[in-house]
Amino acid sequence: MPVSRIVFTILFLASIAFFFRNVYRLFALLCLGKWENRFDHLSTRLKNMLVYAFGQVRVVRKVFGVNHFFIFWGFMIMLAMNFQFLVQGMFPSFSFAFMGEPIYGPLLLLTDVMSLVVLVAIALAVARRLFFRPPYIDLTADAMVILSLIAALMVAYFGYHAGEIALEKELYRAWLPLSAVLAKGFAGMGEAQIDFWTELFWWIHGLVLLAFLNYLPFSKHLHVLTAIPNCFFRSFEMPTTVPMLDFKLGEDFGVSKITQFTWKDLLDFYSCTECGRCQEACPAHNTQKPLNPKELIHTGKYNLFANAASLRQGLSYDTLAPATADAQAPVALIDEDTQTSVSRETLWACTTCGACMAQCPVFIEHVPKITEMRRHLVMEKSDFPEELLAFFENSEQRFNPWGIAPTDREKWAQDLDIKKLKDGDKVEYLYFVGCSGSFDSRSQYIAKALAKILDQAGVSWGILGTEEKCCGDSLRRLGNEYVFAKLVHDNIDTFKKYGVKKIITHCPHCFSTLKNDYKQFGCDLEVIHHSEFIQHLVEEGKVKLNKKQNGPIVFHDSCYLGRYNDVYQPPRQVIQEATGQTPEEMPRNHANSFCCGAGGGRMWMEETIGGRIYLDRTREALKTGAETIAVACPYCMTMFEDGVKEEGQEQKVKVKDIAELTAAAME
Repeated sequence: MPVSRIVFTILFLASIAFFFRNVYRLFALLCLGKWENRFDHLSTRLKNMLVYAFGQVRVVRKVFGVNHFFIFWGFMIMLAMNFQFLVQGMFPSFSFAFMGEPIYGPLLLLTDVMSLVVLVAIALAVARRLFFRPPYIDLTADAMVILSLIAALMVAYFGYHAGEIALEKELYRAWLPLSAVLAKGFAGMGEAQIDFWTELFWWIHGLVLLAFLNYLPFSKHLHVLTAIPNCFFRSFEMPTTVPMLDFKLGEDFGVSKITQFTWKDLLDFYSCTECGRCQEACPAHNTQKPLNPKELIHTGKYNLFANAASLRQGLSYDTLAPATADAQAPVALIDEDTQTSVSRETLWACTTCGACMAQCPVFIEHVPKITEMRRHLVMEKSDFPEELLAFFENSEQRFNPWGIAPTDREKWAQDLDIKKLKDGDKVEYLYFVGCSGSFDSRSQYIAKALAKILDQAGVSWGILGTEEKCCGDSLRRLGNEYVFAKLVHDNIDTFKKYGVKKIITHCPHCFSTLKNDYKQFGCDLEVIHHSEFIQHLVEEGKVKLNKKQNGPIVFHDSCYLGRYNDVYQPPRQVIQEATGQTPEEMPRNHANSFCCGAGGGRMWMEETIGGRIYLDRTREALKTGAETIAVACPYCMTMFEDGVKEEGQEQKVKVKDIAELTAAAME
């Protein structure tokens, strides 16, 4: 056996052993996470993996994502030939040529063409980082090393294939048109010289391939190994809820140690591609707040690696089960803002709008992780922004965020003929007014407008009045699961008391919480947002509209209505029917809509860092020239009205809920 073959065989075996050793360590750390069942609906998961991991559907949503698509598929196509290359290094007679020229030939052609495609894509990626890099892309040495290694692979591929063609050793040169063209570059060289260059390119290709393989587990390109399974284990829907807590003595509430996350959370930390799309979409980051969703995920990975040595001491490698691993994570997860810990300011900056999750090409779930860490701060440490103290006390003692007497909950309806449910009463729909419609003077106009619509349509409906309590949305997003659970159980008992099966709500936060979160507590109701219900009534002809013109109208998508529950068209159709005009769109709309800044409990907190999210969104709306900003959420209503006032446009621009536009068109 030639010495070169022996050397390569030793290098190959050592590299493979080192690679699998590191992969095993990563997998062992992954197994330290809490159990979570992501093995259901396997056929659906397989389909999602094919569509999003291999089809790169989310990747190509952005123009430059096509570049990544070609790099990814270039590697996929070249897998077979790279496997052949490695085996031939040890056993020169091995070749896929046994499959016959009709199969082997096109495989060679594809590899030849895709090698050039990948080389061009790498050149574009380098140029983008150096000359027209967007702010959400970081210029790192790691990225440049990876791009350089890939470029070296492609150059070496062409070099040794061109050399073999020049030496007339390649039997299938007709299937390697690009390499054949490059082979002309060896013209005028002697056979020994060509042989030297061919051998050099072959070794460059082999060494770079093995180096690339072993660099992956330590680089940003770890996602090459984990992104595909992360797409397989994705949540089927937008993650709208977080796990329930078991309120037992001695239980931990929330997450303060890396091993308190689930194994899927840890897989998320491994899978970040550093594309920066979550960062670009995040309203907190866009207004100079400390939250950067990309960095949050990186911090989780760095914290896991920082604790790796201690965690392995409590790990049984036979069963991959943590022995005392939870107690052996000395590096804090929530602390000062360092590379291995998350600052409190970062956690409280989140609006839970879900823009990061909607943009992530590999389905990383950022928001539930933030909520879990908030739970720890609130329920274990009583460590939260000062202004939330009154909010928590009001919600627990008076069942609404403002602390207004519960007996005032039905005052908004005292001059209206509205049915308040009593024992034995039966209605088809319960109108869950919510705290805003009950207590906020501006939002009460929305409730009254919806009541007018329901009455004209002849709907059988009623309200709970003083028996209604806050749905608990903000409490859960802020991490106060205990008070949230108390309110849920009280509301569910009231629903059962009156046999409630169908609920209408005008607040997307009530809508999403009643529809999604309450299911965890055994309450499976038909919950309808008023935009959907009004659209249904109009289509059935139960509501007659005169299409009252309002001048130019722009519509804002609520995060909890759109991204969280995929309700986009009903509010737009309601506006169309009520005004006879199609609403204008802001540049960021539908799934790309920009948050108003009130979600995730931020409605009850001051913005003391950076700019104001609602002002950014208000200015975007004003730039459209609209005279009316239409919304379908009372939180959005409050934020836009504040924004319009601060911009000095309250005399020119009005903020209206779609129910108000509809009620006005009924006159």
